[in-house]
Amino acid sequence: MKVTEHIRQAKDTLFSIEILPPLKGHDIKSLFRAIEPLMEFKPSFIDVTYHREEFIYKSGPNGLLEKVATRKRPGTVAICAAIMNRFQVDAVPHIICGGFDKEETENALIDLHFLGIDNVLALRGDAVKAEGKFIPHPHGNAYATDLICQIQDLNKGKYLHDYVANGTPTNFSIGIAGYPEKHFDAPTLQADMDYLKKKIDLGSDYVVTQMFFDNQKYFDYVKKCKEMGIDAPIIPGLKPITTIKQITLLPSVFYIDLPEALLKELLKCKEDKEVAEVGIEWCIQQSKELRAGGAPVLHYYTMSKSESIKRIAAGVF
Repeated sequence: MKVTEHIRQAKDTLFSIEILPPLKGHDIKSLFRAIEPLMEFKPSFIDVTYHREEFIYKSGPNGLLEKVATRKRPGTVAICAAIMNRFQVDAVPHIICGGFDKEETENALIDLHFLGIDNVLALRGDAVKAEGKFIPHPHGNAYATDLICQIQDLNKGKYLHDYVANGTPTNFSIGIAGYPEKHFDAPTLQADMDYLKKKIDLGSDYVVTQMFFDNQKYFDYVKKCKEMGIDAPIIPGLKPITTIKQITLLPSVFYIDLPEALLKELLKCKEDKEVAEVGIEWCIQQSKELRAGGAPVLHYYTMSKSESIKRIAAGVF
């Protein structure tokens, strides 16, 4: 079932999660163990992230170091199929521009279509760590808008090559990312929202936001979206702070602000256990307010760890 259908049929705010694929060499059973404790809250869908290639250096036969590309978290398509088979819940794979040419993207979408997966989250993706800025594949999609267009072409039965005559249309519902505090590459929040409007006009169906810790920023964002004619569901993305390191890491990596009231309580903590208690309680209160404010879904970034999310869900749903 499509995410938008879940939302239309819901009588109350839904629960959903995002998980990371296991690192290469790890068993999928560890992922299942992270999902299982959350199934009692009946997630309507589970997002599965995709991570682009990284570069490592290996010694070559001549003794010189050789730069080699590797994917440390492969298997998104297979993991989606495994989740749907194991838990009977819809899986939403992330499809990214970075690191893929259009043919590879088309083939991945065909595989998903064959598996009966009808939701995707279309993202530009991050830059390679060593490059500092996003550099698209020379034969790939440079922006999320380009990726959305490719997906919509497949939904119309239009494939990349002319020899595919009378191609079978796919039926993907397209989710996109939204940034209540703006994407770090955007010059202003308004410019970022103009770009969001363009993605909606191209046929995207719903928005999942970047994590935030100040609900007013979400409510302001939703209000501004409606004023711009964006009627798609805006799903808030949530994550509890659980370690001392995250107090500075999350704002710097995701370009988000921590409310003064939250920061004040976090800075009192001496160890991770105390931080986790503050973070979980803050996220519970956030979730309750968002639910009361009419958020269609509460979407939790689990990082494939269930303990804190289970406590939050138990306090909210």
